[in-house]
Amino acid sequence: MSAGSRAAALFETTFAGAPEGLWSAPGRLNLIGEHTDYNDGFALPFAIPQRTAVAADPRSDGRLVVVSAERPGLVDTASAGLAPGTVTDWSAYPLGVLWALRQASGEEVLGGGLSLAIASDVPPGAGLSSSAALESATALAINDLAGLRLNRHQLAAAGRLAENRMVGAPTGILDQLASLLSRPDAALLLDCRDGETTPVDLGLAAAGLAVLVVDSGVQHRLSDGGYAQRRAQCEAAAEVLGVRSLRDATLAGLEAARERLGDVLYRRARHVITENARVLSTVPLVGQGELRELGPLITASHVSLRDDFEVSVPELDAIVEAALGAGALGARLVGGGFGGSALTLVPRERTDDVAAAVARTFAARGAAAPTPVEVHPSAAARREA
Repeated sequence: MSAGSRAAALFETTFAGAPEGLWSAPGRLNLIGEHTDYNDGFALPFAIPQRTAVAADPRSDGRLVVVSAERPGLVDTASAGLAPGTVTDWSAYPLGVLWALRQASGEEVLGGGLSLAIASDVPPGAGLSSSAALESATALAINDLAGLRLNRHQLAAAGRLAENRMVGAPTGILDQLASLLSRPDAALLLDCRDGETTPVDLGLAAAGLAVLVVDSGVQHRLSDGGYAQRRAQCEAAAEVLGVRSLRDATLAGLEAARERLGDVLYRRARHVITENARVLSTVPLVGQGELRELGPLITASHVSLRDDFEVSVPELDAIVEAALGAGALGARLVGGGFGGSALTLVPRERTDDVAAAVARTFAARGAAAPTPVEVHPSAAARREA
């Protein structure tokens, strides 16, 4: 049963009636460009088939009532006074979007209350942006129910504000834009400084390539301290370099300031500078149909994330090594790191070899073998009913 069907059924069971509407949004996979978004840089994500669905209906009793197929219990809180700190559990993601849209509009949006039922196929903590999928589906629902007529860039900004302020994760806007603006069989080149987006047709199937995602089994939380620490280090490095953000830094300037930066800030900045360059090198290769040449760039991204940014874990490194040894063209961790999943770019005829190699690696570590999941660039958030 799809996430949409499960959300609708959960709504009817919980609220004894049909919802006014049903909306869904996808998770995302970042082909390349990690930890660049909050540095005003470039990234190349695409939406995946797995989606989060929200069934919603306005209320008139001043209550916000939220239920999820993936989490026990029901959240019931007052609509009035919704603000950072008033909601501290998982419902901070959808209710944070309502708060953010109230800030954007300057009005008490849906002040009478809201009923939400949520179901998701996007695995949490796997680096596939389950949080942005939930935020984006909720933003679309509220936008329609309240007649706000906001565009998708504005809805993405609301999702980011919710995650930053209500959840406490200092993320950029990459994930929300990817969920709201992607299109089938294309990646989305994001300029995270001005929000400009450019579709980039991929043609993976025509090139005989598959993208496999392997969940390491190590869950991450972007609201934990490691992510915030990396962001603070990037801001500190930019200040030493005298630039607005690391988007504006150069390798020459980095080397000139190496002693002033110190080892850690130097390596954090080097990752961002080189990762932006890898994104901008990827786009023309895709345009020329040279997708097999992406492999070294993808793997170089992992090495940089592992060594310079220090956000990998042994399980992710093991997946990457096993996949490359079995014929993958490139492999790297995806998402914020500290766990989550690895992406592998694989010739279609080698997908079974890669899956078997990963299974052997985990068996040797005494761990259950993860099942690689093939993903393809999919459609953006939408209203389902």
